[in-house]
Amino acid sequence: MVNKLSHITTYSKIHFNPIDPKAEDIKIEDIAHALSLLCRANGHFERFFSVAQHSINCAKEAAARRYTKRVQLACLLHDASEAYISDITRPVKPYLPKYLEFEKRLQNMIWEKFLGGPLNADEQKLVFEIDDAEFFHEFLHFMGEKAYETPPVLMGKPDYETRDFKSVENRFLSVFRSLTENRD
Repeated sequence: MVNKLSHITTYSKIHFNPIDPKAEDIKIEDIAHALSLLCRANGHFERFFSVAQHSINCAKEAAARRYTKRVQLACLLHDASEAYISDITRPVKPYLPKYLEFEKRLQNMIWEKFLGGPLNADEQKLVFEIDDAEFFHEFLHFMGEKAYETPPVLMGKPDYETRDFKSVENRFLSVFRSLTENRD
């Protein structure tokens, strides 16, 4: 009998141990499915807007800024660890060092699997800037408030439409495929 406390069962029926993950157990289909069902802002927006939609917007913004396909893919996958361990709100996260350790290990494994290695400091900075810019504009759009004083510029046009999870999941996978096909 499998100890149910040692793993989660993913959409593709993999018994995934988020404390001791294995790269071969990380599936893009599981990431796309789970993120399409997770709501941004811990569910506090007035209507559903998924982490997958946010991630797609981030990848589109990286493309609008003419960043490399690697950075675009990193933007698409920057919250992928949430598919396996969910997320913690920004004000609380710094107080949970063990969670941060698990999140970093898992996210680095995801970078390794899908990007061939971890992000360098410049790539991390670009991804963080886009994530932060999208965060600001999401809060402005959905909550009518500025997350901080100076609005970051967006080069692209984010999509804030309410979409059914299956179409978002399929779009996430489509963006993933377009960024990973014909890679050397």
